[in-house]
This record gives sequence, structure tokens and C-alpha cells, in this order.
Amino acid sequence: MSTFIEHIVRLTDHRDRDLLELTLSKALLDLLPVSRIVIARVMREDAESRWLEVARLDAKGGGRVIDPLRIDFSSLPKLEEAPDRLKCLALRDRVEVAWAGPEGPRITMLPLFSQLREEDQGVLELHSEAPLSDEHLQIIDHMRRIYRNMYSLLEFSDRDPLTGLLNNKSLDDAFYSAVLEDMNEVPASRTHETKADQERRHRVPANYWLGSVKIDNFALIAEHHGRPISDEILSRVARIFGNTFRTYDRLYRLSDDHFGVLLHCPDEALVLGAFERFRANVEKYTFTKVGRVTVSCGFTTVLADDSPGTAIEKTIKAVDFARRSGGNKACSYPGLARRGFFGVPQPDQDASTAST
Repeated sequence: MSTFIEHIVRLTDHRDRDLLELTLSKALLDLLPVSRIVIARVMREDAESRWLEVARLDAKGGGRVIDPLRIDFSSLPKLEEAPDRLKCLALRDRVEVAWAGPEGPRITMLPLFSQLREEDQGVLELHSEAPLSDEHLQIIDHMRRIYRNMYSLLEFSDRDPLTGLLNNKSLDDAFYSAVLEDMNEVPASRTHETKADQERRHRVPANYWLGSVKIDNFALIAEHHGRPISDEILSRVARIFGNTFRTYDRLYRLSDDHFGVLLHCPDEALVLGAFERFRANVEKYTFTKVGRVTVSCGFTTVLADDSPGTAIEKTIKAVDFARRSGGNKACSYPGLARRGFFGVPQPDQDASTAST
């Protein structure tokens, strides 16, 4: 069994927030007399909230760790289907569920975060054969505090201070870890993969898309109205960005008026639909002292040999095409390429996909 200090070192050694839940779960399994650890986060899409178990590990081995980008949101349980978790969030305190008497097996639930921010809601569940002692609960409290501190530090370093979106620095790590799954630790559910399976998994991304958004005529807006108004526009567009896309899509501010999004979606038409909703939401919003503002969007599928730079370059070509066509448009790079706008027309790989 590893020592408490060793687990602190492992938890504070991370530079990737997506691995913190896995490391916390492993630490608690090692330090406590529990049979299972579950970390459930609240995920949102189109004003609906559901539970996502980002980590579920068993003391005897096995379990799973879920990449939020790859989930089917409609398959997740609704919040009301887990009333004890909801009670834990509402009370912001420990909730115990015992089903075989006061000294029997139970699930101990604690809020993962101390502050009930809408974007950071989660529950830590510990399954045990008997009540946890005060000493055990103290260990849990210490590990939660370390987790929260690391989460906050990494979030601060990954965020753009004006918009609250992820910054350019964090895109490279997310691109390679989420898209190519080039991670140091393989989830327990994949430990029996063959070498051929692992090589294929590292070569072929599965339906990931990268998109770029630029505000039409932003330089003229900034020149005419000044920096305070242009910063307000950037903040408002970022808020619409966050409200339109799913909570598990990764949203970025890549440069001054250049926003980006990394998402997982099985169909090009659905991706185009998401960008069209965002474009329309920006167009119908009334901006103070400016009135109507529009955006041009471009997106591309991520290929196995893409880097963040090459994928962004494709999205910018689609954005430039949208602007040359008058702006206030969302364009698909693969759709434009199939029509020959970037050279020799490419074959249509999926007849159901959108053309622009």
C-alpha cells in the first residue's frame, strides 16, 4: 500500500485536469477500506442536466474512466434518477446510504467541490462494507482539498482571463490526449487490448472535429468603439459560445477574436448544425452600443496525421471562405474540399454529410 505522502505527490504531479479524477480514485482505493470509488459529474446539453460517471474503479480491479468528449449524452441518467447524489449536492455535505442496518454496507457520498459553481458540480461516492471511521473521513477530506487545489490551479493556468474559455496553450495537450489518446495511463477497461488494437487506437481518431470562429469586421469595431466595447463583445460572444455548445465540448480563445472548439460528434451535418445555432444566436443578440454582430465559422474533421496547427489551418481556410462569401456563415472544410474549392475535388465519403 502506498503512503499518503506518495499519493499527494502523484496528485500534485499532474498537468492535465482530465487525469485528476483517475488519480484521486486510485489514491482513495489504496488508502481506504472501500470496494468501489465512483466520481459522478453533472453534464449539461441544451439546458438539460445528466450524470456522467467520469471514473468508476473497483478495489479488486476493473472499472472504467470516461472521456467526456466521447459520451452519448442521451444515454446518461437524468439527475432525478440519482436522488441521493442530488441531496448531497443540495446539502453540500456528506450523505450516507445504508441498506443492511447501521453497521452494514453503505455508500458514502460527498461533494467533489466546495463551491457549487454550475460548471463544477460532482459527487464522490465510496462503497464500503461498514461505516467509514473518523480517521478515514479525514483522509478523504484531505485528498478532496488537494484535488480541489490542483483543479483550481490547472484551471487558472488553462483559462483566458477575459472570456473564461480555455487558452491557446491548453489546446495542444487536449488535441493529442483526447484525439489521439496518447496518455501515460490506460484506463482499466483497456488493459487487455492487443498490441495491434493499441497501435490502431493511437493512429485513428474517432469522429473528432476542430472548429474556428472569428467575429466579422472585428478590427473595424475595435477601431471605431475602442477597447472596452470590443472586450465586452468578446466576453458576450464567449458566453453565447458556451451556452450554445455542450458543456463537455472544449472551447478556446485562440487569439484576439479567434475562438476554437474541439468536439466529438458522429456526423458532419450535426457539427454544422451546432455552428449554425451558434452563428444565429450571435446574430440575434443585441450588443450594447454596437447592435448587430456576426461571426464566420469553419470546421474540419481531425485526421490521423493532423497536428493542432494543420487542423487549425484548415478551419481558417473555411472561415476565410465564409468571409469572402459575405460573412455570417458556417462552412465545413471537408464539404468545401469535396466541391473542389481547395484544389482537386475529393470523393464524398458520406452522402449524409453536409456540403458547406
